[in-house]
Amino acid sequence: MAMNNECTLLAAFSNNSKAQAAVQELERTGVERDRIHVHAGGTAGTGESTQHEGGFTGWLKSLFGNDEQDYTTAYTGGNTIVAVDAANNEVDSIADILDRYDPLDLQAQSTSASAAGAGASGSRSTAQTTPPKARATANRPDETSSAVPVVQEDLAVGKRSFQRGGVRVYSRVVDRPVEENIRLRDERVYVDRQPVDRPVTADDLRGNQDEVIEVKEYAEEPVVEKRARVVEEVRVGKDVSERTETVRDSVRHTEVNVEQLADAGKTGFDDADFRRHFQQSYGTSGASYSDYGPAYEYGYTNANNPTYRNRSFDEVEPDLRTGYERRYPNSTWEKVKDSVRYGWDRVTGKA
Repeated sequence: MAMNNECTLLAAFSNNSKAQAAVQELERTGVERDRIHVHAGGTAGTGESTQHEGGFTGWLKSLFGNDEQDYTTAYTGGNTIVAVDAANNEVDSIADILDRYDPLDLQAQSTSASAAGAGASGSRSTAQTTPPKARATANRPDETSSAVPVVQEDLAVGKRSFQRGGVRVYSRVVDRPVEENIRLRDERVYVDRQPVDRPVTADDLRGNQDEVIEVKEYAEEPVVEKRARVVEEVRVGKDVSERTETVRDSVRHTEVNVEQLADAGKTGFDDADFRRHFQQSYGTSGASYSDYGPAYEYGYTNANNPTYRNRSFDEVEPDLRTGYERRYPNSTWEKVKDSVRYGWDRVTGKA
């Protein structure tokens, strides 16, 4: 498991069996084996290859400086040294396990260590928090180098769907009372008997036989019939269109500018020459050399920068201007441009 080790705890044991028992319990509690280094009796043990190139004693010196004599003496005397790389939040639990297996109390055995013990570095370095036997020290960074993290942001543009509205259509059947007027015909048969007094005719005699006359009455009644017809259709759909939208934002990144510092004793930096040029160019303007001195030095320094080697001033002027305005926001490029150029030409031999 990768981790950033912040401390190293050391404990000296009089015999190897106690040291191995402590190592086994550390492993049972979840400490990875590659973080546990065992050095027995002055002979390189497990994890020796991960230690300082000066050997185990050199590694001790890199941790404790001049205060490593207690562990060096214990190591050369045949005792077993157990070193555990730990994060700050693990120091207490790991130290308790090491102390449980009766490590040597090196601070009590050495009067010089008594004074040094209170000043041991690390998260458990003070006399109130460091156990009497297990000793912690903060891992020292390499003092010969430093790192500048270069961070760059990338713009990742995606898309997501969201509801912006819509239509919900309900359909239901409802009753609506209606009425219609219709004219109906009713028939009534009637019999009208009228008294007459006239001679009998031949027609009357022809009808002198049995006769039946039947007249039927008819009436009309309303007949209701319902006919269903589709009079309208409601269609629900949606139109889909696509559009192109430009997303504008800003991303950050780290710019690292490497600037060579001028060595007055080796590069021929001549402040007096710049002062003479200042008097000739700006002496009557009422300005002071402190207003233009940084510009002379800026041009001189960048002319020595390998990035701009074999390039003309006109070619690199945009970069120089950007860097100058960032470094000296209270000054203006047009005001000091000639001073920067003179400092540049002073190195390139054109002045």
